[in-house]
This record gives sequence, structure tokens and C-alpha cells, in this order.
Amino acid sequence: MLRQPLFWLMFVMMAMMSTSGLMVTSQMAVFAEDFGISQAVVFGMAALPLALTIDRFTNGLTRPLFGFISDRFGREQTMFIAFVLEGVAMMLWLACREDPLLFVLLSGVVFFGWGEIFSLFPSTLTDTFGSEHAASNYGWLYISQGIGSIFGGPLAALLYQHTHGWHVVFSCAIGLDFVTAALALWVLKPWRARFIRQHS
Repeated sequence: MLRQPLFWLMFVMMAMMSTSGLMVTSQMAVFAEDFGISQAVVFGMAALPLALTIDRFTNGLTRPLFGFISDRFGREQTMFIAFVLEGVAMMLWLACREDPLLFVLLSGVVFFGWGEIFSLFPSTLTDTFGSEHAASNYGWLYISQGIGSIFGGPLAALLYQHTHGWHVVFSCAIGLDFVTAALALWVLKPWRARFIRQHS
């Protein structure tokens, strides 16, 4: 598997999505304070803890839900929808940054569009390379999450430090979402179909 360029495409795509999500989610408390949201009250609760609570729920819900959708409609099509959803949610999140209610709700949508990478990429990997050695294969793929962890938070902090604002940080994350969505539909899908035909 490691000799196949197709695997490395999936690896790069998962690293891009991991980096995108962590660029924003790792800095959530910081930009909530900058946006004046951290002390706001929504539904009788402080906005930031409420957002973090909702985020955990949507981040968990998205995995079986998008897994189910991908079983019915295809892996790459589902990736495209989910990745675009996260990018659009980030755009709206930044645009509505001073509204506490929308901040809370859109944070949930961002996590909803991000957490599904942990169901879509493993299933796509197994569909492509088979169930033999599936656990070790995913172990190799999961290293991409570590790369996202290394780059996501520090990259966001570095960009914020140099630009003194969040627009560049969000723009980079949104760009990664949209590029990965395009790769899923127009590069990964046809390439994977050819690979499976050749090895069936």
C-alpha cells in the first residue's frame, strides 16, 4: 500500500482536512475572546462552554451519519459535501463572529463538517486496499492526523501573530477545505475507480 501514490493522495487529503479543522478549533477560545463572545450568554449559559458542548455532540454525530450517507451515495461524493459544508460554515462563522447565538450554532456546524474524516477516510482506505491488514493500513493513514496536529494550531497562531487578525487564518482553513473537496471529487474518485478496476 505504501508504494501506491493513491494512498499518499488520501494521506495528504486527510492531513489537509486535519490541519484545516485544527487551525480553527484549537484557537477557538482565543478568537472567541477577540470577537467579544467569551462572556456572552446564550440560552442561559456562557457562549463558549455552550459552543464546546455542542461541538462535542456534533463531532460525534457526524461520524456515523456521514458513514451511513457514504455507504449509500459514495465515499467521494460524501467527502465533497462534508468538506464544502465545513468551508461554508467557517465563512459564515467569521462573517457572523459578533453574534453570540450564531457563533454557538455555527461552531457546531464546523465540527459537524470536520469530524467525519474519521469515518470517511478509513472506509475509503479499506474499500480501496482491502480488509487484509486494514488496521495497520489505517495506522499509517492516521499519521496524517498527527501532521495536522503539528501544523494546525501552530500555523494558526503564527498567522495570527503576523497579521494581528483572524481573516488570514480562516481563509487558509477554508481554502484547505475547498481544495480537499475538489480533490475528492475530481482526482480521488476517478483515480480510485481505475485502481479498483485494475486490481479486481
